[in-house]
Amino acid sequence: MRGLLPEGITACLFDLDGVLTETAKIHAKAWKRTFDEELQRREGDEFEPFDSGDDYERFVDGKPRYDGVRSFMSSRGYELGDDEVHRIGDAKNKLVLELMRDDGVDAYPGSIRFVRAAGQAGLHRAVVSSSANCHQVLEAAGIENLFEARIDGVTIEREGLAGKPAPDSYLAGARALGVDPGQAAVFEDALSGVEAGRAGRFGYVVGVNRADQADALREHGADIVVDDLADLLK
Repeated sequence: MRGLLPEGITACLFDLDGVLTETAKIHAKAWKRTFDEELQRREGDEFEPFDSGDDYERFVDGKPRYDGVRSFMSSRGYELGDDEVHRIGDAKNKLVLELMRDDGVDAYPGSIRFVRAAGQAGLHRAVVSSSANCHQVLEAAGIENLFEARIDGVTIEREGLAGKPAPDSYLAGARALGVDPGQAAVFEDALSGVEAGRAGRFGYVVGVNRADQADALREHGADIVVDDLADLLK
């Protein structure tokens, strides 16, 4: 395990959606339904639908929920006040919880193999996610006990941390594990998360290519790009 990460790396900081669990698909579905309903309400049946690929990756993936609302709606020319942002974001979150209840939460087997191997090798492990539902997702996937610390959307709001691509949440994860950023590896599938890892001067940034964007992950700061974390065990 240690031979597959650079010398001096003693901790691993994992994004949740798209890295550890397949909840990114649930979030993308919820964002599309929420935004399409909002755009149709404002623009009628001629509205341009939310694109679960490009729009999701550019404007909401990896960001705190309300930041995602502001980012996407601004791209369509709408500068919203806090009440409107919260209304849309809360509707999306309600839908996510419904989808999680109905469809369940799956973890990527290769990622869990890697996390277990990291623990066996003595590496510290934390989850760093912008999701306020992080705790529920970890519990639903049955993997909460694999991590020593959790920085999530609740933490971000409570401590006033800037969302990704700012490095604040990952820096908080390193502090929670008692390591310097240079001693920690960041594992991310979102371009904004990879940027956060690079901006925080972390020791290693691993891009997880779930959306066929390997080149973009490298361009945004990944030191290495893998299709699955199990690739690092080979």
